[in-house]
Amino acid sequence: AASRKRRPKGRYVPAAKRARAGGARQLETGMCGILITCNMNERKCVAEAYSLLGEYGEELYGPEQFTEYDEIGGSGSEEAAEEEDDAEAAVKKEVDQIRTSTEQKLRRFQSVESGANNVVFIRTLGVEPEKLVHHILKDMHTTKKKKTRVILRMLPVSGTCKAFLEDMKRYAETFFEPWFKAPRKGTFQIVYKARNNSHLSREVVIKELAGVVGHLNPENKVDLSNPEFTVVVEIIKNICCLSVVKDYVLFRKYNLQEVVKDSQGDGQSGARKVQREGSLEGAGRDKEKAEGKDSHVETTEEKASNNHKEDNQ
Repeated sequence: AASRKRRPKGRYVPAAKRARAGGARQLETGMCGILITCNMNERKCVAEAYSLLGEYGEELYGPEQFTEYDEIGGSGSEEAAEEEDDAEAAVKKEVDQIRTSTEQKLRRFQSVESGANNVVFIRTLGVEPEKLVHHILKDMHTTKKKKTRVILRMLPVSGTCKAFLEDMKRYAETFFEPWFKAPRKGTFQIVYKARNNSHLSREVVIKELAGVVGHLNPENKVDLSNPEFTVVVEIIKNICCLSVVKDYVLFRKYNLQEVVKDSQGDGQSGARKVQREGSLEGAGRDKEKAEGKDSHVETTEEKASNNHKEDNQ
């Protein structure tokens, strides 16, 4: 009985080794990509994502050039094989050839396990996620042409780190520099969503990240009605996904279903949102600087709560 319990363990070892050999198959630190939410049908979501990203990716970056794994250093050097002209070298060369033929090509867009239900993560290669997603939403907002059925929101992820507060603060200090480090400055808000993670507090995370932005340049100000930049914080398990995006309000929180709707309807709902949130921001600006930071944190946290009450994903 004991041997029967142990035996299945080994069955997963070869699969784990293959996954490591061919590259990561799940979301992990160091990745860039696009986080996509959907309504139940993840397989259809991936298919839609490939189609949409392929179309606009080719517009921005030209036809995709496939890269074999061993072209970027995945296999042994040819010189070593030539120097060792013996049976061992021949076997090694054959093994490398078999591995290369079966390994996944490194593609411009590749789906990996996100770690959460109804969430798809598309890893990108040679692509600026923020630029690409903004380009897609700008075109859909202009043309009002609906191009997806199951994709809800499409959020760029240009940085990932461990989802522990100190790691996030340390990573954000460098990550935020292109947008917020003096002499650069801008108005901003922070939106936060956590999935399958219970050890982080929304209030604490937003407070600390807002503090990082303020430290980079005290002239960076919170604006909940129409900020220049929106800091998107998406936590899945122990991974923190970060991005800084433009036109978050205009593009309806980067929701592909909402951004193509009639502009008059968008304007009416947007006006109500601005009026509601603008009063919160006005109250925060009347306080002293030290208190103002806390006020900004609170109002930004409230914004995050409002965002995710409306968007279940």
